[in-house]
Formats: sequence, structure tokens, C-alpha cells
Amino acid sequence: MVLGIKELHQLVKEKNLVSNLSQRELENPEGAGFDLRVGELYEITGQGFLGVTERETPDMKLVAKFEEGKTVEVRLKPSTYYVVKTIEEVAMPENLLALMTPRSTLFRSGVYLFGGQVPPGYQGGLSMGMVNYRDEEFRLEMGSRIVHIMFFEVKGEGNLYRGQWQGGRVTTENRETQV
Repeated sequence: MVLGIKELHQLVKEKNLVSNLSQRELENPEGAGFDLRVGELYEITGQGFLGVTERETPDMKLVAKFEEGKTVEVRLKPSTYYVVKTIEEVAMPENLLALMTPRSTLFRSGVYLFGGQVPPGYQGGLSMGMVNYRDEEFRLEMGSRIVHIMFFEVKGEGNLYRGQWQGGRVTTENRETQV
């Protein structure tokens, strides 16, 4: 069952479920979740590797970062893959799972955001992929709302997240053994 706004606001206050929410999301959110904002934008270069026991992500160059009170606009190049990290961070309890979906303005503009799931026990910032599928640049303002996160109750016993992305890191430093 998806959790409603009243219960989410209570979890934000009592359990710090989502930190750094915008005033809009604290006072008047839409739907049954929160809109999260782009805080960092990275461009990817080089190769990555995913093996059975090891992995290595490509190099990532920070393109832009949100700064409170400052307008920072970036231009997403055509046919280019980026990684974005949200301003907000989550502290997922053992009985909740979150799903993220892109805001419709993005896909209406030819830009797609690859959201995903946030498992029970994960704590930290959220990263996802973004691609400009158009032949033209797309202008993106840092701090804009890009993804909607919804929270679902986990029934029965589940396992807590124990992966190496805990805390919100964006990339690997070298090839590493997977947990």
C-alpha cells in the first residue's frame, strides 16, 4: 500500500524519512509522495564494468551543483548520459520501500530519468541516470523538481540494504569487490 501525505509528513518529522525537503513539499505536495530536486549533475566519461564479483563505474565529472539562493542553469547535450543526485536524502526504515518516477515535463521534453527503487535500510542521497534523447540541448535549472518518490509498506520480513552505495556516493574510485 502506498503511504499518503499525512503519514509521510509525520514520518519526516518523527523519523527524518526525507531530509532537505523544499518548502513546497513540506506545505503542499502533490499526489502521494514528494517531488525531489536535482542537486548535482555529473557527466560520464570512459568505460564501466560489471562482473559477477567485481564492478567499476566510469569516471564522473561534476558539471553543476545546486547552491541555495543562486540560479544555476545547465544545458544537457543531445544523446548524452548524465548521473544526477538529489538535494534530498532518505533514511529508509525496515518496513518501507520507495519507488521513483520522472516528472512528466522531462519525458515531454525528450529527456528521460532512470529512477528506481530505494530499499529498506538505505540511508543517503539518491542518484539516477538522465539522458537527453533529443537532437537539441535541454536547459535544466539546478534545484528543479525532477523525480517523484512514493513510499510503500513492506509486509512480512524483508532484508535491509547492505550495499556499498549506502550514504549516497555516486561512483566507485577503482574496481571493487561487490558485497
